[in-house]
Amino acid sequence: MAAMGNLAEGMIVLAALLASVVLLKALLHSGLHGRLDSPNERSLHTHPVPRSGGFGIIAAGAIGFVAAGGPWLIAACAAALAVLSAFDDGLGLPVSVRLAAQVAAAATFVVASSDAALFGWGGGAILLVVALAWMTNLYNFMDGADGLAGGMTVFGFGAYSVAAFQAGDGALGLVSACLAAGALGFLVFNFSPARIFMGDVGSIPLGFLAGAVGLEGLQRNLWPGWFPVLVFSPFICDATVTLLRRAMRGKRVWQAHREHYYQRIIMSGFGHRKTALAAYALMALCAIAACMLRTSVPSAVVPVLTVFAIGYAALAVAVDLRCRTERRPCP
Repeated sequence: MAAMGNLAEGMIVLAALLASVVLLKALLHSGLHGRLDSPNERSLHTHPVPRSGGFGIIAAGAIGFVAAGGPWLIAACAAALAVLSAFDDGLGLPVSVRLAAQVAAAATFVVASSDAALFGWGGGAILLVVALAWMTNLYNFMDGADGLAGGMTVFGFGAYSVAAFQAGDGALGLVSACLAAGALGFLVFNFSPARIFMGDVGSIPLGFLAGAVGLEGLQRNLWPGWFPVLVFSPFICDATVTLLRRAMRGKRVWQAHREHYYQRIIMSGFGHRKTALAAYALMALCAIAACMLRTSVPSAVVPVLTVFAIGYAALAVAVDLRCRTERRPCP
């Protein structure tokens, strides 16, 4: 019976992968891919590219939620953000509207789930809402290079899937596996040179899902609180440190820019492909370490997390030094 269950789950994940590939291929070949992403002050590409690739990942995720039978609160919040972000990709919406929707989705999830009770209804709940809204935004900030956000989705939700299945939660494991499979299908068209971008329709709900599924797993005792942070630390560290650096320099943190570490690495001459492959190695390391340490005692986890923190600091210094020594423009 277990073998038949595993086969059925595998077929569902395969269906999610194929749905992503087929949908995106159809969008590209039919010309119904919607608005093009033209180069601007933030972008690293030089010609217009469709930005509707997130539809493939969302379709794959929908298959996972339906097959797993939920969790419907997460699915509903992510779907609402996907619809709003699709309008933003096509028509453009004010920052205030987008931010209000993201905070509303985060607050709805935190209040309606038991996470607020888990962390406390006062400051703890507010902190969770802020953290979830930040996770939603930072995924969008980090979606600026070929293959990067797609790769983080594969490794991040792949780690969620492995951990959930190991802990005996087939529903959350299946949803996460389908999201990872959808991102893998997206990478067929997004790995350098990219033929399609994820767009806000993909990055915004995926950022929310990364945080919400992480909290859901914590609530279900599938993993400790540090687990989602380590899994998605390549994005969390880059986006958070970059924002703090800009704030300390008195810059408007909400304005488009090219000061993220991954952007600076690319502009220093490393290029999209090599940057993505190096990022994949880091993402895989984080995912493997998190899964291996998931059930470990704190005394075994703290030294590993310390090593990762030192490693990120060293990488930041290395990027700064490279940017200072290279002749190419690198902020």
